[in-house]
Amino acid sequence: MELEARKIEFIQEFLKLQSEEAISRLEKVLRKEKKMAIIKDLEPMTLDQFNKRIDKSLKDSREGKLTEANDLMSEIEKWQ
Repeated sequence: MELEARKIEFIQEFLKLQSEEAISRLEKVLRKEKKMAIIKDLEPMTLDQFNKRIDKSLKDSREGKLTEANDLMSEIEKWQ
């Protein structure tokens, strides 16, 4: 069975659940899997990538392409 069909079947079975405990356990599993996926996607930078990131950051700073923390916080408050 292909992945999409398995997902649909899982959702259908999930919707039939009446147990709060079972739903809580499945929620925990889902959160754990999401965290693991994020961790799995993280890869360390090479030294060359790190140095290029530093060079770009310094260049952005010289060119004034920065946002002060206070300005950023004010902008975020407007999002709500």
